[in-house]
Amino acid sequence: MNTLLLATDTWDLVLDANGNIAMATEPYAIAQDVASAVKLFAAELWYDTSQGIPYFQNILGQRPQQQYIKAQVEKAALTVPGVSKARCLFASFVGRQLTGQIQIIDTTGASNNVTF
Repeated sequence: MNTLLLATDTWDLVLDANGNIAMATEPYAIAQDVASAVKLFAAELWYDTSQGIPYFQNILGQRPQQQYIKAQVEKAALTVPGVSKARCLFASFVGRQLTGQIQIIDTTGASNNVTF
């Protein structure tokens, strides 16, 4: 499945060489869609408010268990079409900044990593 290509630094649309909106193809498209799913706050998607991670409700301003955050990230990643497995790994948690990666396997068996 294709998706709109987003700039990695601004998360904004990118133009191709002809001045058209660029498209991303698999496997990058799946990885980018996983990153978008993990950035989505609960109820933020106006046409499907059941999607998203409950950042305001259960994560930000609180001290949730890391296992809870991992479960929410993996659950969000699995909502992306083409993703068959997702595993969230934390690299560091310094101050209020959490870094890590999401290891994904798509339905073709290809693996990819999404860092955050």
